[in-house]
Amino acid sequence: MPSIDPQGRAIISFDAVSKIFPARNDSAEVRAVDAIDLKVPEGAIVGVIGKSGAGKSTLIRLINGLELPSEGHVHVDGLDIGALDERGLRQARRSIGMIFQHFNLLSSRTAFDNIALPLEIAGTPRRDIPGIVGPLLDMVGLADKRDRYPAELSGGQKQRVGIARALATKPKVLLSDEATSALDPETTSQILTLLKQINAELNLTILFITHEMSVVKKLADHVAVMEGGRIVEQGSTYEIFSNPHHETTKRFVGSVTGGNLPDWLREKLRPDFQPGRGAVIRIVFTGADADQPVLSRLTRAYDVDFNILHGQVETVAGQPFGTLIASVPASPELLATLVSEITASRNKVEHLGYVA
Repeated sequence: MPSIDPQGRAIISFDAVSKIFPARNDSAEVRAVDAIDLKVPEGAIVGVIGKSGAGKSTLIRLINGLELPSEGHVHVDGLDIGALDERGLRQARRSIGMIFQHFNLLSSRTAFDNIALPLEIAGTPRRDIPGIVGPLLDMVGLADKRDRYPAELSGGQKQRVGIARALATKPKVLLSDEATSALDPETTSQILTLLKQINAELNLTILFITHEMSVVKKLADHVAVMEGGRIVEQGSTYEIFSNPHHETTKRFVGSVTGGNLPDWLREKLRPDFQPGRGAVIRIVFTGADADQPVLSRLTRAYDVDFNILHGQVETVAGQPFGTLIASVPASPELLATLVSEITASRNKVEHLGYVA
């Protein structure tokens, strides 16, 4: 399994980490996180994706010490989180910012006062607080909303307050727990753009958990895929999108790249060749070859017609990437030749079956 290359210092490190919740009443113990190894490079944006119950939330709570590992070690900026006492944990959490799905703002405090709250808790002199909060309001685009209460703000504006609050103590790591899942698509795009801007300007390491591959595609440099408490695949975003290995990863990737078979096509698909049936293939175009007219060349060279059934071409992590599902009227012998020609162009091909 490919792993995330730290490319320098790993600011977050999981070393054989498990979290086991003990048995209660008639229920068995739950291994929510199981033998995880993960390195998060300093200054990177890492997305952890998985379905509900995969262990994502437990993993993120292990980073800020809200849960402690049953086995293994979690290090954040050189500190062994599981070995810290309460005082040490409180100190460590000042360098770990957190933004939440449902904002967690205090309704009785203005935007300014919500952002100021962690500074007050940390004992920052009151006279110094405006000089910290003001620039943060500017950064998140809410300078004109400083005196507004949460009830007067939109969902996107509330999340911007939450982001500014998380940055108030100048953390080295920013954690995001499904921070965009309560927002509409346009607002989600704006928040993701803001997070990328913050990462670039502050060199702030961001680790976020999500169940949406579209968020990973737009935001992450690196991806870890979780299932059943384990990381089943990890690597750069482009590696994961262009060459997924695990079935869970393939389903997530296919949901946003056009690689998943539509239900109508799946129902028509047959495993064996018969005259009159077209071979159905899935082609993954990557890198510099993603925009090459491969199918057009084959159409001319072999006098066959490719029927595009499903797919799309787009950009992932700044590089062109595309998935097409097509049918072609070809015997098994001709199909083997066509597949060989396509793979010779550094594309990936999977024969899915036949359709009338």
